[in-house]
Amino acid sequence: MTATPASLPTTARDILATLVSFNVLSRQSNLALIEWVEQYLDAYGIHYERIPSDDGERFNLLARIGPDVADGVVLSGHTDVVPVEGQNWKSDPFTLTERDGHLYARGSCDMKGFLACALSGVPDWSRRDLKRPIWLAFSYDEEIGCLGAPRMIEHLVSHHPTPSAVIVGEPTLMAPVILQKGITTLKTVVHGVPSHSSQINQGISAIHVAARLVSRIEDIMSELAEDEHLNDAFNVPHSSLHVGTIHGGNAINIMAQHCEFDWEIRNLPEEGFEAVYARFREYSDELEATLKAVNADFAIETTTLTQTVPGLENRDNDQPMALLERLGVCEEGQAVAYATEAGQFQQAGLQAVICGPGSIEQAHRADEFISIEQLTRGERFMKTLGETMAE
Repeated sequence: MTATPASLPTTARDILATLVSFNVLSRQSNLALIEWVEQYLDAYGIHYERIPSDDGERFNLLARIGPDVADGVVLSGHTDVVPVEGQNWKSDPFTLTERDGHLYARGSCDMKGFLACALSGVPDWSRRDLKRPIWLAFSYDEEIGCLGAPRMIEHLVSHHPTPSAVIVGEPTLMAPVILQKGITTLKTVVHGVPSHSSQINQGISAIHVAARLVSRIEDIMSELAEDEHLNDAFNVPHSSLHVGTIHGGNAINIMAQHCEFDWEIRNLPEEGFEAVYARFREYSDELEATLKAVNADFAIETTTLTQTVPGLENRDNDQPMALLERLGVCEEGQAVAYATEAGQFQQAGLQAVICGPGSIEQAHRADEFISIEQLTRGERFMKTLGETMAE
């Protein structure tokens, strides 16, 4: 049966209660959530398009409220959440629960709170004679490398008139963010030469070599911290490198044939990934050549686990910043080290900023919450946006 406006929630809080009930982990299908949003949009006669993943299991949703003309505003957010396993929650993470002015649930802050605020604006927007469109751009698999957004962005810029502003609604306490570091995740695999540990001159330990590479990664970060190319807008003013996991070896008395570690580079937006990675690659290549001369079976392989998520630079953002000011967001632009889809929009030639309800400090943790005050503020923001786009 087709849903009617009277049968659907209209407040951000009630919409949020529905959205958090969908446990949409990255790499898992978000179809049930997308179908619910489509049902919601159908009730108001809103045009939308699905942009699927390669396997057809996950979907971006691009919806337009208003005319298909230029100078629209894109409200961008992701539908996936991080796992709750191993976390000690005081209430069901997939049931919205109020305590002390806070609304608890996985994704309530990051970032279904923003999605709920955006959807709460639809009833009002659909009744208005909007002169410029409001776009809803809901993506998949953001939490594991912003995987879904690029194909949605490409579809938007190639099939529709160019929007003038993109607001990525990550939780910023409704303050504008104009700078964001880029991120690349990598895997390095060391192929050693095994031997009995009593015959140490006959082998090459993959673990020992991996340790040298990890030490070099830390040294590179120290070098970057001492460089002149720092950006004091960030609380870590240089590009950072971090090794998160390492695995290798079979027994204490065997020189390890295999060792691998996963690591990341969070680059300053003006520096770029390649400039930082080149320092590691130069050392790795020299070390590999030296040890291959000892035994041709030795090798070091480094691959990227996900495509580089570009940083957001403080440029070409006058239109979204002017819009935010008109909507009552007048704070000075901030910088964040976490990755978002904003740099991907900017890379495609769109003007983007980050601004949404809730605090990033609550994201990914047990008892994640968004305050009722922040959700209400986001809801008011959407109402004012509709009034502005109707002028």
